[in-house]
Amino acid sequence: FYRFSVGGLSDVSEIKGHRRTYVGAMPGKMVQCLKLTNVSNPLVLVDEIDKMGSGIRGDPASALLELLDPSQNTSFMDHYLDVPFDASKVLFVCTANTTDTIPGPLLDRMEVIRLSGYDLPEKVSIAQQYLEPRAKIDSGLVEASLPNSNENEENNLGEAGSGKTDENENNKNIKAIPSSLGLDKGAIESLARWYCREAGVRKLEQHIERIYRKLALQVLRADDEKLKDEDSWIIKADQLSEYVGQPAFTSDRLFDEPPPGVVMGLAWTAYGGSALYIESTNLKNATVTSTSDVENSSKRKIDSGFFVTGQLGDVMKESTRIALTHSKHKLQQVDPENNFFEVNQIHMHTPEGATPKDGPSAGVTMTTALLSLALNRTVSPDLAMTGELSLTGMVLPVGGIKEKVIASRRSGVKIVVLPHDNKKDVDELADYLKEDITFHFARKYDDVYRVAFPDVQ
Repeated sequence: FYRFSVGGLSDVSEIKGHRRTYVGAMPGKMVQCLKLTNVSNPLVLVDEIDKMGSGIRGDPASALLELLDPSQNTSFMDHYLDVPFDASKVLFVCTANTTDTIPGPLLDRMEVIRLSGYDLPEKVSIAQQYLEPRAKIDSGLVEASLPNSNENEENNLGEAGSGKTDENENNKNIKAIPSSLGLDKGAIESLARWYCREAGVRKLEQHIERIYRKLALQVLRADDEKLKDEDSWIIKADQLSEYVGQPAFTSDRLFDEPPPGVVMGLAWTAYGGSALYIESTNLKNATVTSTSDVENSSKRKIDSGFFVTGQLGDVMKESTRIALTHSKHKLQQVDPENNFFEVNQIHMHTPEGATPKDGPSAGVTMTTALLSLALNRTVSPDLAMTGELSLTGMVLPVGGIKEKVIASRRSGVKIVVLPHDNKKDVDELADYLKEDITFHFARKYDDVYRVAFPDVQ
């Protein structure tokens, strides 16, 4: 096994080697790998391949093309050796946080395996089996093994009395560590849910280490009576604020009973997944007050107005326009006499305006929010949805289904509407993630409408 990181690498000689005419010339990473491992078929981990740079010394990404391409690496040429050698037996594993910054030709030569983030039970298991024991050792909170007293007496026979006294004094200074010291399962779940919402466990590890450092200080300051109280050394969920402060996250559910115009969507984020509310409200247009004004609109220009806020990206802004057009079309079908969109200005907002948002998966949520406002009907507080909407009402598949289902469970959602083409992604989920959740799969927006407004057809 051999690992090397290419994060920030901007010198092509690190891959292809230096020519021997230069002072301090060295072979490339591949030749160094074969030299150190002494085998012709090692496992090579190329770390942070999405963070390579390029400069005046060449483009390392282009040099990796020859090394990773099975049709070319049978005669890979290192500048230092200046002779071709066979690298086709090497198994390359590359890691990256995103594929967006990997050049297309290089990405084309790799098989991409996407790994989703850990869910709550997985984080709890990792913390109990690995993170907690290691934090306890690093903090010195491991029961010290004291020598047997009888052995001490035998070993100290014939020794000076002062040496025996010093050893006894050292033994007295060793604190007895409570055997119950640690975090209970509820505390670890609270840490993962309200403090460390990330795809991995790095933040969770930092919080656990912080707790155990404070516990080590408490053990040193505690008297013997305190140390004997085993129950006081079990950290529960309601005690976490004393060790790691107030929770960084609160509940994703903003509304217990959402008003008309508000619908819960599901979004993929860097933390794995979250509930994303779409809010919409209306303001009477001053130039249009009745149906007759709509009929006479040809005599003067009427701007009903449609405003969007919430720091949305270009793709999401296009989704709002599609949602508005399809909402008008759907409203004409279910309530032809309703002229809501003609006599009102519409303002749509996605909360947490300081957070940039983009992506096409909020189309069905936006349309449902607009129809909820136009029909003056509320949707169920236990309903969440995601899916891209086309102009003709087709519900297109989206990504991040596992993360979105986890977010819906965290928000207490019981009904989830997903695109029909994402049914295969739901089938792959673990059973405990699908417990107590009813999934509806939509091919067209009419399927979404029937779930959101079952009493209005």
